[in-house]
Amino acid sequence: MKKLLLLILTFCFSLTGFAQEKGSVLIKDGTLITITDGNMPNTDLLIEDGVITEIGEDISAPRGVETVDASGKYVMPGIIDAHSHIAGVDINEWTNPVTAEVSMEESINPNDINIYWALAGGVTSIHLMHGSANVIGGQNETLKLRYGTEMDDMRFEDAPRTIKFALGENPTRVHGQGFDVQPRTRMGVEQVIRDHFDAAIDYKRNRQEYLDAKQAYEDGYRSTPPVPVAENERLDVLVDILEGEVLVHTHSYRADEITMLMRVFNDYRIEDYTFQHANEAFKVAPELKKNGAYTSVFADWWAYKFEVYYSTAYNASILNANDVKNSINSDSGELIRHLNHEAAKTVHYGNTSKQDALKMITINPAVQLGIDEKVGSIEVGKHGDVAIWDGHPLSIYSKTLKTYVDGKKYFDRAEDADDMRLKVDAEQEFDEASGRWYNENGRHSETCLRGAEIRFSKQGMKLQGN
Repeated sequence: MKKLLLLILTFCFSLTGFAQEKGSVLIKDGTLITITDGNMPNTDLLIEDGVITEIGEDISAPRGVETVDASGKYVMPGIIDAHSHIAGVDINEWTNPVTAEVSMEESINPNDINIYWALAGGVTSIHLMHGSANVIGGQNETLKLRYGTEMDDMRFEDAPRTIKFALGENPTRVHGQGFDVQPRTRMGVEQVIRDHFDAAIDYKRNRQEYLDAKQAYEDGYRSTPPVPVAENERLDVLVDILEGEVLVHTHSYRADEITMLMRVFNDYRIEDYTFQHANEAFKVAPELKKNGAYTSVFADWWAYKFEVYYSTAYNASILNANDVKNSINSDSGELIRHLNHEAAKTVHYGNTSKQDALKMITINPAVQLGIDEKVGSIEVGKHGDVAIWDGHPLSIYSKTLKTYVDGKKYFDRAEDADDMRLKVDAEQEFDEASGRWYNENGRHSETCLRGAEIRFSKQGMKLQGN
């Protein structure tokens, strides 16, 4: 009997290991930055079992629910990073220009210390993206930053599927330059996309005809079995893209390639897509608006390679002024820690309103990821993903005090353990520390080409017979 009870308890525990843990908390008397309904001074926020259930004044805490005093402080929705590679184990499956069949869902490290550091900057959700070595890369994964949980617990439940495309220099270097594999030019990039979309359309038709004929044969309406058309996971994903079941997020820089892809997507009737980086998007802002395209950009990061020299810190503000739904992302384990500062730069460059600046790191990326009905603003019924700040989040002097995901506290500055800061040395000179960080964690390691460097190393050249 004891052994049976132990087995039952073990089984129940194993099931809870895959449950997404949620919490309850009452945050009192803070200034709520709701994002969608203005600011609410001296307002209470009640989160129960992971969901916002009440917003107002003089709310009483239900039995057993912790009360947190936020007097003189700001409470805003958790920041959402629409382009991240933290917590990723493998980033690039660069062995073919099109690898739509692979997915980041099995490439998640829930113990990556960068998750904790992101939480310390008020970030609660990220879009873990495949790299940009391929014209059509792998499928991405939207995550909640439930630091230290299991891989499955990191997944954002019911988030739409997304996939990574890449234009320009990255795929042409990895595949065409020196390896004689299309694409070698931006013309080739376009043709790879068109050829594979056409192949997916043919595959869908041929596969359905085969399945119909197979059914007819099994039902006795056909005398001979049909020639099989094998299921192809790569083409299945491309069909899903064409049918709007997978959202496209495209690595891009130049205005000409952005315009090209909008034309291609119009030809194949693809909607609801986002241009990532998009350094020259300001040049074609009206066209982006006309096509209903989204953008997710850096605030002022460029010049790390030739095709991003034509950039401006006014990019986000110009896009916003043209009513393009824009977000600001990190693509970095360092920038993700202060995306509030990156958003604040739009207020300086272009006089973007504070409200619109905050939208670029909350509700706008939520829309781009298809999760805006659940997160991105403080509203009753949405997830309890919030952060408490000691000042206005757009101030460089403000710090995150506490961060909650589904009502559960994952960061508390007052309880910040020393061993979470092993790479921080208070005695080190800033210039030396920042230089060391860039060499270890800057574009050298956080780039979307991470994992594909072997193609350009001596060993890689030798393996390729060059």
